[in-house]
Amino acid sequence: MEIVLRLLLRRLMALPVMMLGVTALVFIVLQFTPGDPATVALGESATEAAKALWREQRGLNDPLIVQYFRFIGNLLQFDFGVTTPPEQPIVDMIAKAFPLTLQLTLIGVFLAAIVSFTLGVTAALYRDRLVDQIIRLISVAAVATPSFWLGILLIQWFSLNLDWFPSGGFVPFSESPSEYFSSMVLPSLALAVPVCASLIRVVRTTMVEEMDKDYVRTAIGNGVPYSTVIRHNVLRNALITPVTVLGLRVGYLLGGAVVIEQIFDLPGMGKLIFNGIVNHDLNLVQGVVLTIAFTFVVVNIIVDILYLLINPKIRSL
Repeated sequence: MEIVLRLLLRRLMALPVMMLGVTALVFIVLQFTPGDPATVALGESATEAAKALWREQRGLNDPLIVQYFRFIGNLLQFDFGVTTPPEQPIVDMIAKAFPLTLQLTLIGVFLAAIVSFTLGVTAALYRDRLVDQIIRLISVAAVATPSFWLGILLIQWFSLNLDWFPSGGFVPFSESPSEYFSSMVLPSLALAVPVCASLIRVVRTTMVEEMDKDYVRTAIGNGVPYSTVIRHNVLRNALITPVTVLGLRVGYLLGGAVVIEQIFDLPGMGKLIFNGIVNHDLNLVQGVVLTIAFTFVVVNIIVDILYLLINPKIRSL
């Protein structure tokens, strides 16, 4: 437990530095995006005097360094500002939209982890046989399938043709659990399949490499049952790399969820960032991007802790 706490403390100490770098990158990139926020907010018919007053009231005429530190000060107070008219607090909008994106991402992670570990281990145990060849063929085809294209196909197959699931929209779990899961099945599948396919290959490769090591042959030669060696030694050692990859894929899933939400008309972070880009609402885009970035950093801290739980050898590092 002491090792876990020490690792957690180190990661938490590095968190402010990482987030400061993310905020600087997001702020600078968005400052150079084309378009005039004053024109977007007031309309094309607004006079130049009105636009100048609007920029002055919001500090947009200040030097970038001043704007950045004011931006950081607001972030420390959990203040992302307000949207362009009609003005709404961005924090409240993110608080409503983020739980849906997080749920979609977690369901995608769960599906990808369960399926990939099952098929990857099966392919390794039956390597170079028919089962292995079929699983590898499926994984190659799936990894080359973009999630947005797969989402459109799933809508065509299971919504329009078979009418098994809705083609879009969202029903909260509190209103109807069955409709909630129906509305989340197709977007979760579209999100999870490409990640699952790449993880299958990683799991199979690490399992095969671990099974070919000397300690496995020695244990089996000494009479230890094959299933026991696989279950208690090979699996535990082989899970390190897949867990690492899965943690990095969370960033892909969060970004992919933004696109999938648009396809399935889900009121999550995807809709917010789309509206922010269309309306040139820099505050809204900054709020969404920073929330997703912070979530990704936190997830990777959790993955680092999982290393210690899976493989005790890392605890000495």
